Amino acid sequence: MSKELRVIVSGGGTGGHIFPAVSIANAVRKLRPDARILFIGALGRMEMQRVPAAGYEIKGLPIRGFFRPLWKPANIGVAIDYLKSKWQAKKLIRDFKPDVAVGVGGYASSAALGAANSLGIPTLIQEQNSYAGLANKRLASKARKICVAYEGMERFFPADKILLTGNPVRQALLDTTLSREDAVRSLGLDPDKKTILIVGGSLGARTINESVLQHLDLVQQSGVQFLWQTGKYYYADIQSQLSSLKSPIPNLKVTDFITDMGAAYRAADLVISRAGASSISEFCLIGKPVILVPSPNVAEDHQTKNALALANRDAAIYVKDSEAPATLLSLAIETVGNDARLRSLSENVLKLALPDSAEIIAKEVIKLAER
Repeated sequence: MSKELRVIVSGGGTGGHIFPAVSIANAVRKLRPDARILFIGALGRMEMQRVPAAGYEIKGLPIRGFFRPLWKPANIGVAIDYLKSKWQAKKLIRDFKPDVAVGVGGYASSAALGAANSLGIPTLIQEQNSYAGLANKRLASKARKICVAYEGMERFFPADKILLTGNPVRQALLDTTLSREDAVRSLGLDPDKKTILIVGGSLGARTINESVLQHLDLVQQSGVQFLWQTGKYYYADIQSQLSSLKSPIPNLKVTDFITDMGAAYRAADLVISRAGASSISEFCLIGKPVILVPSPNVAEDHQTKNALALANRDAAIYVKDSEAPATLLSLAIETVGNDARLRSLSENVLKLALPDSAEIIAKEVIKLAER
């Protein structure tokens, strides 16, 4: 191994891939301050902004997803971009000369780790979900180590390579020292009222947003307050609809993106969320009662599997996406008013937490490099 540890980290597309990737990089750098870390992402995707903001260099590939069905003519261009990406990834790896490569899923990791494997660089993959993603399944046969967040992943990966680590989460969520009252005030809310936090991921969730818009009367009459992250795609339209109301709804605070999620989680008595793996790991570590509305628009319906892994242990409440507009708001208001139910959900979800995931994975990364 070279004196200076060199690590490639690849993946992205959504916060669910980016946050664990950055957390792993931070943990590697904490253990090995000499480490030089290069991210490889997909051009035009979220990682191209979020990774530099976290203090890391990133190179982008022109890789993108195939259209469905696969016989669409547009996929010819996608296939060409994939071949370009493989060639560019090999060049990046030859130039950077990493000791190890880490993949967290997403388009870019398929090309980057495939290139690393072909060049004899040891690879580690981190699978966040209870149902393995296509990129990670393809990379598993040549990976040296596979870090997972759920038991029973032997159905996707070779058992002798699997290490149950949990999902790395944003450290700021765990480090916040705010009390609930201070967190509520910092968000411009009333500390004397119960708070329901509504999040649909960094881009938003149409069904969750519609579930609120269709029941603004319930919001107004509930006696609780709502902090609603709409996502950037939906914010302008929702603001337009709300501004057309005869009178504002004082117990509803709307934003496109919440910067300080540590404060938002601390302020919330109950969260409504999609069932992405990173979000679920956060709820487990902070013991937050949550209603999960899995997105149906993901590969192999893996969010439903993530949600049921908690709901079957009474560690979360599961609401089907198609049923959410009719039932979600009334269920949330009923649940947040039931202190015994909130306590039970919190206690049960804490039992599923796997702490120190980023550090455990970082140690495995360093081990592979040192071999």
